[in-house]
Amino acid sequence: MSDYRSLIQKRRTFAIISHPDAGKTTLTEKFLLYGGAIALAGSVKGKKNSRHAVSDWMEIEKQRGISVTSSVLQFQYEGYCINILDTPGHQDFSEDTYRTLMAADSAVMVIDASKGVEAQTRKLFKVCLLRDIPIFTFINKMDREARNPFDLLEEIELELGIKTYPMNWPIGCGKDFKGVYDRNSSQIISFKGDSGKHEAEATVSGLDDPNLKTLIGPYLHEQLCDDIELLDGAGYEFDMDAVRHGRLSPVFFGSALTNFGVEPFLEEFLRMTSSPLPRKTIEGEVDPFDSDFSAFVFKIQANMNKAHRDRIAFMRICSGKFEKNMEVLHQQEGKKIKLSQPQQIMAQEREIIEEAYAGDIIGVFDPGIFSIGDTLCAPGKKILFEGIPTFAPEHFARVRQMDTMKRKQFVKGMSQIAQEGAIQIFQELESGMEEVIVGVVGVLQFEVLEYRLKHEYNVDIRLEPLPYQYIRWISNDEIDPKKITVTSDTKKIQDLKGHHLLLFTSEWNIRWALERNEGLELTDFSRG
Repeated sequence: MSDYRSLIQKRRTFAIISHPDAGKTTLTEKFLLYGGAIALAGSVKGKKNSRHAVSDWMEIEKQRGISVTSSVLQFQYEGYCINILDTPGHQDFSEDTYRTLMAADSAVMVIDASKGVEAQTRKLFKVCLLRDIPIFTFINKMDREARNPFDLLEEIELELGIKTYPMNWPIGCGKDFKGVYDRNSSQIISFKGDSGKHEAEATVSGLDDPNLKTLIGPYLHEQLCDDIELLDGAGYEFDMDAVRHGRLSPVFFGSALTNFGVEPFLEEFLRMTSSPLPRKTIEGEVDPFDSDFSAFVFKIQANMNKAHRDRIAFMRICSGKFEKNMEVLHQQEGKKIKLSQPQQIMAQEREIIEEAYAGDIIGVFDPGIFSIGDTLCAPGKKILFEGIPTFAPEHFARVRQMDTMKRKQFVKGMSQIAQEGAIQIFQELESGMEEVIVGVVGVLQFEVLEYRLKHEYNVDIRLEPLPYQYIRWISNDEIDPKKITVTSDTKKIQDLKGHHLLLFTSEWNIRWALERNEGLELTDFSRG
């Protein structure tokens, strides 16, 4: 049993979040490089380049050099088993990103040193706050022109409402970038600009080292001494409890592309993060060290392997040990099932596994029985994990099939892609699937939908953008939606689960509906 506990204690499961081009995918690949999971990191810049990022697998991702879907990657490093949930950073990302954060125990936030906090980072950060999980910040691209580090910290604090504690401090930036000062060890890690190195060399032993002024020059030396004095005097105190609850973010400066600061960051991250966290259920918390298996489905992906037209359900193991071909109880269906073809996946590379433990992410073959948020557990147990919220989409379009003879493929394709959670499907009250309204979190998902329907289901569609900006779920089940009074440009719809919703063109219309319909309750997300 002690060996079983130690295996779980050595597991770390985290998500990497960032705005487009902040360097998240590069950082992910450098982690894999250190863990020996890959021999060569692929640059995502050259779209005509034959090397693609390891975590990008969908054809459209390779063509455009962006991450569209969340990837799950596992590697070993210094005795730790690390599960990385690599989320899309593109501004047109999907709800898939939100749900992936529900499966993580901590998050790494990558910020571009020249751009600071950007819109998408704010959205993702809100989900982290919902989860009360630790957030670590890696300020990237210090080898390029960057903003003042104090301004970057202030922006993080003001925009995201979290305190910061710099673990290291940059010496210059761009052409003048000399390295970082490690506040804990009082060492300087010097930057050589050699992308072939795995880690930079520590060359001096503190601010008072006589070699330091020679190494970085008198101007940068004076500035560094002033900055550290200011940080020590006016900065926040380091508080591990505040870090664990997402109230204080440890900040690291570096350059993922040149490998600078990546390994020290990874080692500090592993030291400060905890083993898999307990998970909330309707009955209480599930302890990850409980010997009985339990897991929940947070992502479903169809057609990862075009040759087999397969469908994979990704699940986060919350407690116990998973063994190949074990029988589990599917709580929502109330049936016992055998989990077949259990895999760990690195983009398109798959490896059949014999066992996995709490904290691990595994993919299992889905014959069409799983939905996002489903609970699986040992037979005889009564566990139901809290549902994964459905977030309000922000863009809407009416979708029609071009060829009415392909109705069956259209319905199948739309339903499967909706079950994956990349899109949400709505219908006008009392209408069929011939014409549907699609809602997405980011407009790129319309392009992904069109591409996938054509290439995976052989269906051409016509998308007609709709003017709606807001969607609200009707919370009161007792209210007949047909009797609700709304403005002429508000639409009454329902989702695939039969929940009733309203589509609005403005916030004014939302207020109007609430004022005219006594007792009406509207929410901007559904608990499932």
